[in-house]
Amino acid sequence: MDNKMLRTAACLLLFLSGMCVGERILPLGPFNGAVAGTVKFTTTLTPAEKPFLTVSWSFKELNIITSTSTNNTGPGYANRISLDRATGSLELRNLVMEDSGEYTLTITPDGQLQKQGMVTLNVYVPVSGATIISPAAILIEDKSSTNLSCEASGSISTRVWTKDGRPLHASDRVSFSINNRTVFIQPVHSSNHGTYYCRASNPVSTMTVAHNLTVNFGPHNISITGPSAAAPGSRVTLQCIADSVPPANFSWMFNGNETQVNNSMYVIERLEAESIGNYTCTAKNMVTMRENSTVLNLRASCTTPCWSFLVLLISALSLRGFM
Repeated sequence: MDNKMLRTAACLLLFLSGMCVGERILPLGPFNGAVAGTVKFTTTLTPAEKPFLTVSWSFKELNIITSTSTNNTGPGYANRISLDRATGSLELRNLVMEDSGEYTLTITPDGQLQKQGMVTLNVYVPVSGATIISPAAILIEDKSSTNLSCEASGSISTRVWTKDGRPLHASDRVSFSINNRTVFIQPVHSSNHGTYYCRASNPVSTMTVAHNLTVNFGPHNISITGPSAAAPGSRVTLQCIADSVPPANFSWMFNGNETQVNNSMYVIERLEAESIGNYTCTAKNMVTMRENSTVLNLRASCTTPCWSFLVLLISALSLRGFM
């Protein structure tokens, strides 16, 4: 038995009541609308050859409009509705929260059984004033904890968190309140440093807000970039780098003796025998008060005979041995 036959059978069963509900005349819904906005309940009907005898809309069993040869409009709807008499579609304007609920459409065609449909309307206050609130505190990696709260006005259906453009997930350090309103980070890690976004939304509106979270960490991953071997007489530049927030302060030692402070770059204008040895860079974070060091052993390279340089080097090393 196809759908048409099923609808016909349903209509026959309801013939005594004078109503046929087998044919869907309204979408499944629900319809969504914004406060002060407009919604249109569009039916699935096309204009008939003969005008409908009656078209009636009701809300919670109270009349909105009943249209026959004249229109009977319910209290409070006179300036808020427009009825398409040919299809039964209804436009409702200046929505308020109290408009949320179930709407019923009843149509009596000329010479046919009565048709009825129902649909639900949900009215939402648009999202506004979104912001992320976090305690004002200096955060230090592995020592501090914090939280971020996503606050907004309006009807909030969902809150979605992302960090640096990627979804934020729960972990051994990160957890969420039941409604995703607050993110808890206990304790903070260098990976928690960055920009957090909260998207607060409902079916009729959305708003995204950002917050930069500063986690002081490091120095980590300290290294020296530059050659480990260079030709005698050449200019050599060593660069010390480290992952650190705030940026680290750098100091240098050559063969155990301090040579430079507060500079990440060490420049040897001309490589001599006295310049060969161990260069130590120390990075220190003045907030976390942590420091880390690394060593580069710089040696001479000779692609052609450089006996004079080697002689000077041997002499320098010999002199050090007697000191």
